[in-house]
Amino acid sequence: MTNLAIHATGLRKSYRDKTGEKVVLDGIDLAVPEATIFSLLGPNGAGKTTTVQILSTLITADAGQVQVAGYDLGREADQVRGAIGVTGQYSAVDKLLTGEENLLLMADLKHLPRKAGRSKAAGLLERFDLVDAARKPAGTYSGGMQRRLDLAMTLVGDPRLIFLDEPTTGLDPRSRRAMWQIVRELVAGGVTIFLTTQYLEEADELADHIALLDHGRLIAEGTADELKRLIPGGHVSLRFTDDDTLTSALTALGRGFTDPSDDDRLTLQIPSDGNVTALRELLADLDSAGIEPADLSVHTPDLDDVFLTLTGRPDDEQNDQKQETAR
Repeated sequence: MTNLAIHATGLRKSYRDKTGEKVVLDGIDLAVPEATIFSLLGPNGAGKTTTVQILSTLITADAGQVQVAGYDLGREADQVRGAIGVTGQYSAVDKLLTGEENLLLMADLKHLPRKAGRSKAAGLLERFDLVDAARKPAGTYSGGMQRRLDLAMTLVGDPRLIFLDEPTTGLDPRSRRAMWQIVRELVAGGVTIFLTTQYLEEADELADHIALLDHGRLIAEGTADELKRLIPGGHVSLRFTDDDTLTSALTALGRGFTDPSDDDRLTLQIPSDGNVTALRELLADLDSAGIEPADLSVHTPDLDDVFLTLTGRPDDEQNDQKQETAR
């Protein structure tokens, strides 16, 4: 049986304001295997931040059973804190200190012996390609360098589980991909990543498992491909070399449509969710008719389509970031 870094059942949280009780988390269940990347997605106000705050011991749940890194969240909060790291959306880097000083400060807070702290800081500066900037004030670092330093500070305590909240917000594409590579290397080394992000491409690129939270409930979860198959619009494209072969394929399959544009005139599109069984049957039907396509490709909806369809509304912040990226 796979060991779980996080196991939560019936997690609930509500607040009371002037309008009455507001339910933020309505009995969610989570199972996050060790050494994987789990991404929690959802519109603003869905309960993502509250979930992370509970799991990282910052606030308590109203109900539910939770184990984090093998410890009971209610009875063993100190042990949980010793096993996790949190890298928030807003950097914890002290910009007046140098990169090295930031890491040494974190080593002091973790009660590492001075020699061990200096060794740990030197290793992390090397690992995160910050050696040349180690003795420069962190305020002079680029956004990507500050995020790398922020994550390096989280690693001073050798956490087994890291909560990453919006780790690449505001970074340029190159810095974002560099951060993705660092995350992959951490997981390859046995660290578990709990990722919240507004960039759906980021979740698609990194996450082994994705859960979609809306109005305090988990409304869908699975791999990125599994979630995409929930949404209509997927199809298999079959390209042929001439009109006669395309017509024969359409007759043999008894379904499909063509795009009238010049570029796709010889491409037949077959509605499909792209699963292996459906593809095998499709190719078997063509083979029985003695027809071989020149090219085959599978098209599925992306996570944006999943998000918008399942939540029923766009996420304003996500749209703002897309517009900013487009500029």
